[in-house]
Amino acid sequence: MAKFIQQDRAGVALIGAGMIAKTHVAALSDAQDVVALCTIVSRHPDKARYLSDFYHGPIPDFSSDLMAVAANPDIPIAIVATPPSVRKEIITTLAQAGTHILLEKPLGRNPQEAREVVEICERAGVKLGILFQHRVRPPAIAAARHVASGALGRLGLVEIAVPLWRDQSYYDELGRGTYARDGGGVMITNAIHSINLALSLTGPVSRVQAMTATTPLHRMEAEDFAIAGLQFKCGASGSFVASTAMFPHRTEVIRLHFEHASLKLDKNALKISWRDGRVAVEAKDKAPQKVNPLLGGKHEWHQAMIEDFVDAVRHERKPLVTGREALASHDLIAAIETSSRSGHPVSIPDCQGEIR
Repeated sequence: MAKFIQQDRAGVALIGAGMIAKTHVAALSDAQDVVALCTIVSRHPDKARYLSDFYHGPIPDFSSDLMAVAANPDIPIAIVATPPSVRKEIITTLAQAGTHILLEKPLGRNPQEAREVVEICERAGVKLGILFQHRVRPPAIAAARHVASGALGRLGLVEIAVPLWRDQSYYDELGRGTYARDGGGVMITNAIHSINLALSLTGPVSRVQAMTATTPLHRMEAEDFAIAGLQFKCGASGSFVASTAMFPHRTEVIRLHFEHASLKLDKNALKISWRDGRVAVEAKDKAPQKVNPLLGGKHEWHQAMIEDFVDAVRHERKPLVTGREALASHDLIAAIETSSRSGHPVSIPDCQGEIR
């Protein structure tokens, strides 16, 4: 039976103390009106204690005991931020105990594993939300509003560009950029955010032709470069390019060309160029921008996703990004990989996920 939130503030456990953990702890710290961080679970609890510096509240417990979290009725929500290779057992343990799960992307290392994770949570009757924090950036929210209005007309062309740089030290972390731990390279680890955001605005892709590669700029098993031509179910065409070998590091950009206007969407603003000559800039971030590719952005976006998920559990509604919706991103990445290996176009069957 799924757990309920019985207090004014929902008890939360953070599972995993790796690179992204301090972002989660900072987000939880600023969300203390609705959550209380009770426990941080790590294989090495003593090494994780530095995370308490990022939490301005009662110091959480540090433990390696996942079963204690699962059995605790006062912890109805767990944020799972471990590498994909060790998640399925963790999710199974938590879900079968009725704990709702907010999961760092990706769902799994491949579409089959991703679907297994979704089905584990569905069978247990617990909510599964996916942390695609790009979806709560103000420019993304503004873009979704314009697309939903219908005023832009029919979508004709899509551009998805993820021009990133990662130093070799990023891939020197044990297992980073491998299929066994991460499930791949730039697409599933980095570009999946932009893929998910784009698909939430365009609907699903029906066909791809692609090429992927590992450039001489990195020593790694999986790809650090991917390029694909896309055909969307709605009739639009498009392009996708992503890499962690593009120096200097730049921000991701999505451009959507509609019948009456084109949208340029990045993390800083939404620019709307109307066919009649009007140009509007909305949701502009006026704060100074400092690009640090290893910090991953502001924790406010994670905070917004956490607060949405708590509200979804409390009021028994869907979270902003469900596990089933996120399957479309995995299917597209797998199709790009398959097309690259075969050299042929690949069709994507109707996804079992939800498209907003």
